[in-house]
Amino acid sequence: MAVFRVEKTKDFTIMCNHHLRNTELSLKAKGLLSLMLSLPEDWDYTTKGLAHICKDGVDSITTALKELERHGYLTRQRLRYGNGQLGDIEYTIHEKPVNAEKREYSPKRENPRQVNPGQAKPEQAEPGQENPTQLNTRACLKNSEG
Repeated sequence: MAVFRVEKTKDFTIMCNHHLRNTELSLKAKGLLSLMLSLPEDWDYTTKGLAHICKDGVDSITTALKELERHGYLTRQRLRYGNGQLGDIEYTIHEKPVNAEKREYSPKRENPRQVNPGQAKPEQAEPGQENPTQLNTRACLKNSEG
């Protein structure tokens, strides 16, 4: 197959081929990372902002971002304002994945599995048959009177 090369003099992006050759990434994640690397550094990297310049919707962008984060090409950190309120999410894009040891994991909320309680009837112990000796109160009264 013939290869055509175009001479690039303006409006092009230079990026590492690592993510393009990573067989563990989907084509959607590769394309989104390439797009994000081509955007200016001061770009507002929100899912809505990325969906606005792509054909994919917000849910599709979110799925691709999670995949990139899982493979180490993207790290997200929630910013906190001086008054303690939560702020925007800061995206850090990596051309090559960061090592698993270097990744900072924030605690994730877990949804515990609910288990239905057993419907079995509880076992009941057989009460012991005990014959306590009963005192004949009449006999005791007669003996004490007499």
